Amino acid sequence: MIFFELFIAFLKVGFFAFGGAYAAIPLIRDVVSSYGWLTDEALSRMIAVSESTPGPIMVNLATYVGASQGGILGAALATFAVVLPAFVIIVLLLSILKRLAENGLFKAILSALKPCVIGIILAVGAFMAFENLLAEASGKCATGICIPGISGAVFEPAALGLTAVLAAVMLIYKKAAKKRISPILLIIISAGLGMLVYGV
Repeated sequence: MIFFELFIAFLKVGFFAFGGAYAAIPLIRDVVSSYGWLTDEALSRMIAVSESTPGPIMVNLATYVGASQGGILGAALATFAVVLPAFVIIVLLLSILKRLAENGLFKAILSALKPCVIGIILAVGAFMAFENLLAEASGKCATGICIPGISGAVFEPAALGLTAVLAAVMLIYKKAAKKRISPILLIIISAGLGMLVYGV
């Protein structure tokens, strides 16, 4: 039963993940939450791991969720299901892609999808930022930064500090090197700071 559920769930993610890997995160979150496979905290951690390991984040997430729920076979099924729709669609469209690219209706559909994808990515980014920067108060107002008007919400100083440091690193590097910092270097810095702050 779990193998069938994994296949169907990630087939759905593969079919509707317009806009690439980051746009798929809300779909994956919805799927794993509805089946009770992962908590939001566990998913946030896995997104960080998937981002810092080789391969597309969507495939890495599918593989991890599949492995956590159904072992090696579950990982294989979830990974296969999430890439299957894109593979089939590309193969089918390959012969008519040039004609489609010049089609006005096709261009209009793509133009309409772009702002939707940007909105989805921004919404997920905002959700993840608040999820990871905020914690339940439960007596933490002495050590955390309480947010007026939001009951039980406290900024985690460590997470807030790490975010500020990474933002500063990006700005300083861009100013000094006259170019954007490499994502690989930023991931390495983030991992190092995370281990230093959280003692992993």
